[in-house]
Amino acid sequence: METLFGYADRYLEKSSWKDLALIKFCLFAIGIMVGIRIPEKGRGHVGRIAAFVFAVTYVPLMVKFFGVISEAEKER
Repeated sequence: METLFGYADRYLEKSSWKDLALIKFCLFAIGIMVGIRIPEKGRGHVGRIAAFVFAVTYVPLMVKFFGVISEAEKER
């Protein structure tokens, strides 16, 4: 598992923001395709889980992003 994370770190070092945007669009498209397949009676439960996962992942990403912005402003 550590090897996989090492490969991911290397990939990210060589990636630009455009590459990461493509990854996000790809994951978004997969999420839509999966969402289409969920039966109507289970959509409410799945929607709550998705909202929770979104919040748990979005908040740390934004904290890191704003940290990068503040570091860049301090370097100016």
